[in-house]
Amino acid sequence: MTRPDPRAIVRARLADETGTIVKEAQTRVALVYPSPYATAMSSLGFQQIYRLLNQRADVVAERAFLPDADSSAGDAQLATYETGRAVADFPIVALSVAFELEVAGVIRVLEAARLPALTVDRTDHHPLVIAGGPLTFSNPWPLTPFVDALVLGEADELIHVVIDTIAAAPTKRAARERLAALPSVHVPGISGDSLPPVAKAEDARLPAYAAIRTPNTELRSMFLIEAERGCSRGCTYCVMRRSTNGGMRLVPIETILSHVPEDAKRVGLVGAAVSDHPRIVTLLDALCARGIGVGLSSLRPDRLTEPLVAALARAGHQTLTTAMDGASERLMASIQRGAKVRHLERAAELARQHRLKRLKLYLMVGLPDETDADIDELAALARKLSKVIPLSFGVAPFVAKRNTPLDGQPFAGIDVVEARLARLRSALKGRAELRPISARWAWVEHRLAQGGPAAGLAVLEAVRRGGKFSHYREALAAIGT
Repeated sequence: MTRPDPRAIVRARLADETGTIVKEAQTRVALVYPSPYATAMSSLGFQQIYRLLNQRADVVAERAFLPDADSSAGDAQLATYETGRAVADFPIVALSVAFELEVAGVIRVLEAARLPALTVDRTDHHPLVIAGGPLTFSNPWPLTPFVDALVLGEADELIHVVIDTIAAAPTKRAARERLAALPSVHVPGISGDSLPPVAKAEDARLPAYAAIRTPNTELRSMFLIEAERGCSRGCTYCVMRRSTNGGMRLVPIETILSHVPEDAKRVGLVGAAVSDHPRIVTLLDALCARGIGVGLSSLRPDRLTEPLVAALARAGHQTLTTAMDGASERLMASIQRGAKVRHLERAAELARQHRLKRLKLYLMVGLPDETDADIDELAALARKLSKVIPLSFGVAPFVAKRNTPLDGQPFAGIDVVEARLARLRSALKGRAELRPISARWAWVEHRLAQGGPAAGLAVLEAVRRGGKFSHYREALAAIGT
């Protein structure tokens, strides 16, 4: 079977896009996402940096992505979408990294660009490689063997200072030395063994919003925009809890509405706790009045009131999606989730009342102190909810993150997680759909979330050996705990 031609794929995707920016400028940046196109173009942070850089007359940012697994890219050199230039020909390569398993994608895109993956193997003739993104809020240490600099936190303003600093430096060495003097920038080999505080953008910079709409993602042709940034809650497992960058910062709905394009058919409201916005129902109604469908990135079960669910139904929602995170009421309380069983029962009733087709719940298994009794309590609740409305679960093994109260908690164990998933699957057979994330890859994620530069080098070894779980297990075992 012939694999798709990557050049034809790029041409087709560009033809489908609205808002693509093609220009020339003095300073050129290859903005690279270490996952495939569909994932990258669903990332508001990636789109925000693309838009902000291209607003400048003196800078052009062009996009490149990890090639699709089923493409015939082969030995073709990684190039940008906008002009087809080789990524290696840009003086600056900027990576946006969302989570730990994308460290492998960083290695793959650098090698696809025919750049040495390790910083120590690159010369002054190679681009200067920087990285930012959501991972920098937690633990970016595994990235440090591969980048010249880390840009930590909210880069809405800092990215301009970083690009100007690099462009003004006479050499790569000088650029790295000057970057090391900037706040919220870490330069491996210069900045030492600690990370600076993450950057916080001025509230006047909010909201982030997308430059490009495309049908070739799960968020088909959505215009993505922030409704708020941060979170006012204290969930103990979450990096974006109330202590991060001042907690929740609201965007006025008038500001949100002013940015929505006249021809937008769908809007995605993005944020860690969008349903906590005090005017969320008013905003949904205003968008619906313009004939716009709306998607929300985060619905909290304790915020699912009748007016909100009614507004979601009017906005075109077919599934009511929220998160319980803990398998039992005891565990939900222990992680300070704020959700209670009565909120979930009310959500099911409201979803049925407003003729939604399904209730989808996200949760974690393998939390500290979790037992089989917690799983049994979840199964009993699921059987009850499934009598009200069709039910599905997205289940992720718990992974402890740096900069959270649960930092340092051990991984429950692959066998333990798989046993609890099997117990839940057996109890829910015919009652609810279960979509679990691999316990094996969650273990890898945990090792990276708690690891340092050596964990990044272990990923390099695993990728070069083929990237299977067995390769990761062996490479991570070699560096110990």
